[in-house]
Amino acid sequence: MVNLMLKYLNIEEHGKDLYLLLLIGWLYSIGLFLSNTFVNIYLWRQTEDYFVIAVYQLAIYIAKTITFIVAGKIVKKIDRIIVLRLGVTFLSLFFLTVLILQEKASVFNVLLGILIGIGYGFYWLAFNVLTFEITEPFNRVFFNGLFGSLQSTSGMIGPLLAGTIISRMETHAGYMTIFSISFSLFLLAVVISFFLQKRETDGIYNLPAVALEIFRNRDWRQILIANFFRGVRDGVFLFVISIWIFLATRDEFSLGMFNLLLNGSSLVVFILLLKWLKDKDRKTFIFIGASIISFAIWILLTDISFSRLLLYALIVGIGFPIIIVPFQSLTYDIIGKGYDAKNLRIEYIVMLELFSNMGSILSITIFIMAIHFINIIDPIPIVLAILSLAYLMIYVFVAPIQSVRGANR
Repeated sequence: MVNLMLKYLNIEEHGKDLYLLLLIGWLYSIGLFLSNTFVNIYLWRQTEDYFVIAVYQLAIYIAKTITFIVAGKIVKKIDRIIVLRLGVTFLSLFFLTVLILQEKASVFNVLLGILIGIGYGFYWLAFNVLTFEITEPFNRVFFNGLFGSLQSTSGMIGPLLAGTIISRMETHAGYMTIFSISFSLFLLAVVISFFLQKRETDGIYNLPAVALEIFRNRDWRQILIANFFRGVRDGVFLFVISIWIFLATRDEFSLGMFNLLLNGSSLVVFILLLKWLKDKDRKTFIFIGASIISFAIWILLTDISFSRLLLYALIVGIGFPIIIVPFQSLTYDIIGKGYDAKNLRIEYIVMLELFSNMGSILSITIFIMAIHFINIIDPIPIVLAILSLAYLMIYVFVAPIQSVRGANR
């Protein structure tokens, strides 16, 4: 069994750093799924106000966007592993602050959003740059598929464990416990990062050069717009659905069950994609996945019961990996084919995240305006039904992209 696993992983072919990066990403995912999944519920318990949660999320994306720009400049001068550790440090500081504020956390929702947004910005820029540097066109589908499987496993274990802990302990003690576990996992991720090969980048931080490529390189322009629309949908859905689950059951354990089904179905599909997905089929899979994600919300428009939410989890869990694995692989291949990608890879990653975050900022702003100005009917289901169609726009913009298999950096 061990020999079979080693043969499948093929460390000699893919390199030790690829697996260390996967391990770091897995620990990070478990830590966030364990705790961050329940932060929105923690704030909702205190206020029962969508506006407070939405402003918290808006602060996250604004801080994340600014941090990406700043972190990009830092990464050009120092080892990106340091930036990765800096991100984990801010995430740890976020959870510590929540524990300190306790029942006053909702009053400082903007501060909390800024802290975790900074953590996200530093961490994900470093992780994405390392992914681009460590992987090659021939193993990006393998990496994204395996990483997606690990994330799905984290999504199954983390929320269910956290929900169980919170339900069986006094509420505050339960939250303190899961935040402490997350802090320990982040600390372990930092320790493992010391085993990664040191990677430094020389040169000038030249974000305008990548911005100009938007007008010169059609494929780059298309992939940026596609990522913008991905952000449009994800910005609102990631917090509204969790609140709906809590409203339907008034129990954190139910949120754990939802994530177990969501990520369990995703795990199965991620594993199948490792075997089935070929470069020539990427656009077909993107279309199928985009269609599933875009229309899944319709089953919740008339009945937000827990049984319907579980059905939604199953459908989205299947659709998400079908689109994400080929879309992320295509995105990195487009960057690898871009102008002076070897020297400007960090700038490409920053620009990519800026577009995705701008999409989320736009959708959350629309959500805030809708709940503030529309009082005749509940606007939230309608807003979600419209925003979910953004995933179809991903396919619309990747469809014209020519094959980039074997692109060189």
